[in-house]
Amino acid sequence: MFKAKRSSTKIFNTLEPIELAMMILSFFSVAIVLALTFGKLDKETYRLLLYIDGAICVIFLSRFFWGLYKARNKAYYLRHHWIDFLASIPAIEALRIARVFQILRVIRLIRMSRSIIWPLLKQKKQTTLASLLLATVLILANASVLILLVESGAEGANILTAEQAIWWALVTISTVGYGDFYPVSTLGHVIGGIVIISGVSFFGVISGYMASVFVAPDEQERKESQQELIRTEVELVLSRMEANQHQMEKNQIEMLHEISQLRDELAKK
Repeated sequence: MFKAKRSSTKIFNTLEPIELAMMILSFFSVAIVLALTFGKLDKETYRLLLYIDGAICVIFLSRFFWGLYKARNKAYYLRHHWIDFLASIPAIEALRIARVFQILRVIRLIRMSRSIIWPLLKQKKQTTLASLLLATVLILANASVLILLVESGAEGANILTAEQAIWWALVTISTVGYGDFYPVSTLGHVIGGIVIISGVSFFGVISGYMASVFVAPDEQERKESQQELIRTEVELVLSRMEANQHQMEKNQIEMLHEISQLRDELAKK
């Protein structure tokens, strides 16, 4: 029991890239909750922020259940992360402010860690995935909100609802460009250009990541291949030593036999 608790504590005190990403998303979600609560928003912007917050809640819930699935001591995990589950429930604004506790926990992990950069560099794959997830959510959310605010007052605008803003952001960041919804204002064009450049950058990073996953050997595979090579060399050395030992024993037997023959000949003389 003590070992399980100790190992669980060690796991939860490890600073991971996904934890930093969740902390930034928590900051962002708290800002959304404050805007929904105290901001003077029009109907479509309010609905758009609700959609964004709901998507962030799905990410938080997925993270919670994935951590629960991987936890060795699930009871310990639930005792220390139950508030994360409550804060991730959508449509209950009173509970969402509890995400501050997640922010405080990650800050505590940062203070306990000697370095933030080293864990990120050590876990390159996790850092890449966490960065892509975080950047995608933030850019899609901010782009859809900004384009709705900018285009809603422009003459001849066709992006007027929350659904249209989200669809435009998704199509633009994927560089598909259907053309069914498009900005008509200068500021809207600037926002669209930034989103397009971000989308091209994302696909470049994703392509490099997929290449590293499928082409480059995995770290575990390299370790296993090295261990197998060492094991083969050790077995080869042991077999040679065993062969040499057998040869030495054979030579000793032959020498003893020759000595015995010499003694017999001397005894006859």
